[in-house]
Amino acid sequence: MKSRFLIALLIATGIYPSCRNPKPRHIPKPGPPNSGWGTYAGSKEGNRYSSNEEINLANVSKLKVIWRYSTNDKDSANRSQNQCNPIMVDGILYGTSPKLKLFALDAATGEQKWLFDPAKTDTTNNGDPMAYYKVSRGVIYWQNKSGGEKRLFYSVGAKTFAIDAETGSPIMTFGKNGYLDLTKNLDRDTKSFVAGTTPGVVYKDLLIVGTRVAESADAAPGHVRAYDVRTGKLRWIFHTIPHPGEAGYETWMDTAAYKKFGGANSWSGMALDEKRGLVYIPTGSVGGDFYGGFRKGQNLFANSLLALDAATGKLKWHFQVVHHDLWDRDLPANPNLVTITHDGKKIDAVAQITKHGYIFMFDRTNGKPVFPIVETPVPTKGLPGEAPWPTQPIPTLPQPFARQMFNPEDVTDRTPEAHKEMLDKYNQVKNRIMFTPPSKEGGWIFPGFDGGGEWGGAAVDIQTNIMYISCSEMPWAQVMIDVPKATSDGSLAGNGQVIYNKNCIGCHGPQLKGNGSSYPSLVNISKKYKEDQLSQIIASGRNMMPSFKQITPQDKKALLAFLLKLPDAGANKALAKEPTGDRTAATKTEQKVVDEVPYTMTGYNRFLDKDGYPGIKPPWGTLNAVDLTTGKLLWKVPVGEYPELKKKGIPITGTELYGGTLVTKGGLVFVAATKDEKIHAFDKKTGKMVWEAQLPAAGYATPATYAIDGKQYVVIACGGGKIGSKSGDEYVCFGLGE
Repeated sequence: MKSRFLIALLIATGIYPSCRNPKPRHIPKPGPPNSGWGTYAGSKEGNRYSSNEEINLANVSKLKVIWRYSTNDKDSANRSQNQCNPIMVDGILYGTSPKLKLFALDAATGEQKWLFDPAKTDTTNNGDPMAYYKVSRGVIYWQNKSGGEKRLFYSVGAKTFAIDAETGSPIMTFGKNGYLDLTKNLDRDTKSFVAGTTPGVVYKDLLIVGTRVAESADAAPGHVRAYDVRTGKLRWIFHTIPHPGEAGYETWMDTAAYKKFGGANSWSGMALDEKRGLVYIPTGSVGGDFYGGFRKGQNLFANSLLALDAATGKLKWHFQVVHHDLWDRDLPANPNLVTITHDGKKIDAVAQITKHGYIFMFDRTNGKPVFPIVETPVPTKGLPGEAPWPTQPIPTLPQPFARQMFNPEDVTDRTPEAHKEMLDKYNQVKNRIMFTPPSKEGGWIFPGFDGGGEWGGAAVDIQTNIMYISCSEMPWAQVMIDVPKATSDGSLAGNGQVIYNKNCIGCHGPQLKGNGSSYPSLVNISKKYKEDQLSQIIASGRNMMPSFKQITPQDKKALLAFLLKLPDAGANKALAKEPTGDRTAATKTEQKVVDEVPYTMTGYNRFLDKDGYPGIKPPWGTLNAVDLTTGKLLWKVPVGEYPELKKKGIPITGTELYGGTLVTKGGLVFVAATKDEKIHAFDKKTGKMVWEAQLPAAGYATPATYAIDGKQYVVIACGGGKIGSKSGDEYVCFGLGE
């Protein structure tokens, strides 16, 4: 009786989800290779390719909505998002909601089978769903060889859960009560932000994961780890900031770098060569994105493509795409594994897209470049104390898929007034050459911090070896200033300005004005949030804002007093309402590194005119086709439109794109990703748009496609929430009519 009561209680609270369909279900027969969507990006090779061709050029115009599914999770006031690329296994679709609930649906009908709510399992945040406004781009499926045990792995902030794929219940024998704590097992004490975002991969009985970490100087280390899929025990760790005696340690002038610095993390996904047992892992920059005077050297293994033995974590080869990164040039998406013919020989290759619009290609067995890569001299005049690297690697081929320079003649001419306004702003930023070190005179990051290639990733047609890449071409201004010294009068609010300058100014700016919806203004924030709400956001993070749990309780009180213009007593009251479990503080080492940073950026400044349009001539967002065999850019077309500009006779401009591509044997490339809230299909040979449909919110995610009993479906998560778009919480599934 006790066990029945306990199960009933768990079902009622959502910890042990109920199954709406306990009857034996129809399991479709497996289709041909690449006809399902069993992993993030469609396959462990990461190619977003489907062999399905029921939907093709001849009938794509007949696509209609088959089903829609919602968890009622959207939060329009706080710009919730959903970037999930769902997976389909044995007729069941698995994905996540904006509040990171995990669901299982009948993939043909959209009927919910079960729903797991992580907020119901959390005690440290008192079940507060605000703590879960983080990003999950997908889930991982594992099944043992005998076919019995089926598990899902997905991350909610710093927790990676193991979930029974049949019932939706946590597997309590895994890790700590059903989850891994990603802040642990880093071979270093850290209080800084750590979270799982993009799924890793499973190799045999190993779950290999990366993490998102803070981008500030107190970032946690971004080491790659492998865990036992059954127990959650750590099996291996690869130090992306090398320890003494390890390869790459000599590239850091500070011999204690491994004790102090963070970042160099893999947040954007991986690719697995299962036959060879090799996992390919892209990494990001070192914490303290824009000033590296305290981390002199080449900084391996930041901004690198790593080839590791998947069983042991041992390094096979690496290539650093950006040396001593000062521009936040993380490798933004999982690599693609392809087989091409080059110089008359077949080569198993790995192709890596980048934010600056290049594709780097290597023999995946030994790391030898497929096309020559030239170490090219770049400007080296940096801020005082900085030591920029004198060269950067530039591939001769493939051809870039994004424009590489932003010159005066590229400034918008949408109207004479807009041209004059933006040309004046353009001339205030002095440096135009890529890889010019950050300076007080300013420089253009182009393509911007969020483009060319981004986390949505590239698709590759494995029959033709043509890569399809969505690309944003938006300039961003990078302007550095001295870290402001607050003139504190000794009050709590005065001290709070010091804390703000160290932790918040890079995103929200010196006047707290922010920059668009992605970096909101904090002016008069007291009208939007109460003290306890803002305190919780600082502790837990929100959407792409990381947690600042490492700020000491006293410093947080001061920051609240500064932001909300609170008297000291009010700040104390706000902190008293915060769960005591959140009251951590940065380690002394982490805090010391933060205190040593003398310069900061004025903010993430998109080059937008007063009407909100990009200040560069179109196209602003493009779909690109690159032949990986020859390295040639085959075509480039704009994706997305502004209806009001189209009515004025302005050709399609494209919009900023957030989300990746999908290519099918049926001759189609699907992409959503646009601000106009549409999903599109293009002829993969010509780039001609052949179909589009309106979505309930912008599909800032990558579509998935699969076939069940011969019928093909295309699914997109419609989360919106970015760059001023309204938020959504629906998945929309398209297919051909009966």
